[in-house]
Parts: sequence; C-alpha cells; structure tokens
Amino acid sequence: MRVRLEKLRKRLAEYQVDVMLVSKPENIRYLSGFTGSSGVLIVGPRETFLLTDFCYAEQARGEAPQCNICVKRNSDSDEFIAVLRDIGSRTVGFESHFVTVKDHDELAKKISGITLKPLAQVVERLRAVKEEEEVACITKAARLGDAAFSHILPFIKPGVTEKELALELEFFMIKNGAEKVGFDIIVAFGARSSMPHARTSDEKLYPGEFIKMDFGAVYKGYHADMTRTVILGRTTKRQREIYRLVCEAQELALSKISAGQVGKEADEIARFCIRKAGYDENFGHNLGHGLGLEIHEIPVLGPRSEDLLEAGMTFTVEPGIYIPGFGGVRVEDSVVLKKDGVKVLTGSTKELLEL
Repeated sequence: MRVRLEKLRKRLAEYQVDVMLVSKPENIRYLSGFTGSSGVLIVGPRETFLLTDFCYAEQARGEAPQCNICVKRNSDSDEFIAVLRDIGSRTVGFESHFVTVKDHDELAKKISGITLKPLAQVVERLRAVKEEEEVACITKAARLGDAAFSHILPFIKPGVTEKELALELEFFMIKNGAEKVGFDIIVAFGARSSMPHARTSDEKLYPGEFIKMDFGAVYKGYHADMTRTVILGRTTKRQREIYRLVCEAQELALSKISAGQVGKEADEIARFCIRKAGYDENFGHNLGHGLGLEIHEIPVLGPRSEDLLEAGMTFTVEPGIYIPGFGGVRVEDSVVLKKDGVKVLTGSTKELLEL
C-alpha cells in the first residue's frame, strides 16, 4: 500500500495538488485495503487519513493500519474540512468522475482559502498496470470460471431455462471460493443470443440452439470474465461458419496484441478479420476492457480508444458476431499482457461443443 500511495503522491505533485480526496470504493480499497462501503480517503503529502463511520471503525483499523482512522461524528464535509485544515491544505484534488455535483457544491460552500481541483481517473490509471499479486488473484478468479464452465455442461439439456443455468453457475463459483460473481450472469438461448447483453430469462432450451454464457468470478476483490458459446445437439453449417470466424478473429488478436499499441489498434486486429468476412455491422461492441477491482477498467480495446497498452495490464479479448433472428456467438478470455505478448488466463476449451 505504501508504494501505491507514494506513486499517487508523485502524480499529485505533477498536478500541483497538496491533497487528494478519494471517494470511489475501489480506489479506497486499492490505496488502503479498506473494503467497507462507507469511507473517504484523504491522501496528504506525508500522511493518509481514512474517514469512516462507527459501523466500520473496527474494520478500518484492521484493514488499513497505515492510515489515521477518523470516525465521523458530523457530516462528511465537516470532517473533511477539519482534517484538511489540520494538514494545511491549499489545493485539494477530488475525483471529478465520481463525486456528484451536489457533494462538490456543498463542500465548496464550506471551504474558504482552499481550492478544489477536479482530477479524473488518476488512481484508475495507477491501477491499470497490475502487480504480481493482483494478477494472481485474477488468475484464480479465471480458474473458478473455468471450473464453473466444466460444471455447467451436464446441466445443459432440453427444457432447462436460462435462469436455471445462471443460478447454477453463480452457486458453483461462490461455493468453490469466489467472493461473489462479478456481474449479472448472461445466459441466452437461440435467437436471443444475438443480444450481446441479453437479460437472462425463463426461456427454455430447445435442440439446435446456441447457448451463450457470459460470467465471471471475483476473488479477493479482483474480477475475471469469460464467455463461451455452445450448441444443444448437432450444429448447422452456418452455425459452424460463424463460430469459426469468431474464433479466428480472437486467435489473431491474441497472437498480435502487444505492448506499445493503443486500444484501437488492438481492436482493429479482430475487427478487420470480421469485416473482411462481411460481418462488420454484426460486431458492434469493443474488443475488450480492462479487468481488476472493477469488471470494466482501463484499458479499453475499442475503435476509438487511445489507451496505451502496457505490460502488466489485464483485460478481455472478446470478439462476437450477432445476427438478429439467427443468434450470436461470443468467445471471451481474460488475459494479461506481458513484454512478449498476451498470456491467456482463461483455460476452457474453445472447441464448438455439441451437447
């Protein structure tokens, strides 16, 4: 934690900021270790203060021993001001992408002689390049996803519902060590699989249909994400062609993505493959997104992304083709970027399974 805080302090000096208010829970956890839902971190030039309420005071002392713990007695802004004045703050940075206009305005009214400076995604950019321990947690989360995929296959039978499969996936991952699932699990059958983020329903499964499953475990706060698409019964020629094309696009991207590219360059590797086959209009989302304490982080691998890809970043690679009335295929892996290319953390087969 101390190394992370020192990196942040160096960034703050570049922005000519004395102190930073950190309000976003994932950023508080990253910088202090505190996992409670009520807290604000004040990062000063030499000391760090964690403001929380009585319900989390004991937890904060245990999880964030390097912080000065302040238990709130009055409003948040009153506590902010007392600490800020004690440490002689003049320019205070705040997370402008997270703090509401209302909270900003209320704090600004009570401050005299202190300037509030908006800083967007400063901590998130520190979080983008992962430490070895963070990659280990994401790897463990990916393995839980792999185990869940193997577990769910025998449950895929005629008449099962999307919700039943989603619940079984969730139960299995939590029972086997996941802190929780990373997002609402997506299970979509048949023509409904053409919706990239279909809402899981009571729809029943029939032979010949695609089964698209997008799910992920959280381990010690860190997310993994995977999608696999399988078939109940025998595949048709068109189903096999679409599936093959998605896999080819993904494999090409996995082999060509490298440190030093920007997000749009990585995205174009897979998108060119799909465009060349005539399905450009059927691949309407980004190729991937960062993974970590949040399910969507920096970097973005998309057509407009200028995010620089660096060794140590973790993200998804997930091309897809979605055809209304026919169905959709997505194949998604969690990966970590190394100096010599991509290392895939998801281990589940990408063979088109006929169940």
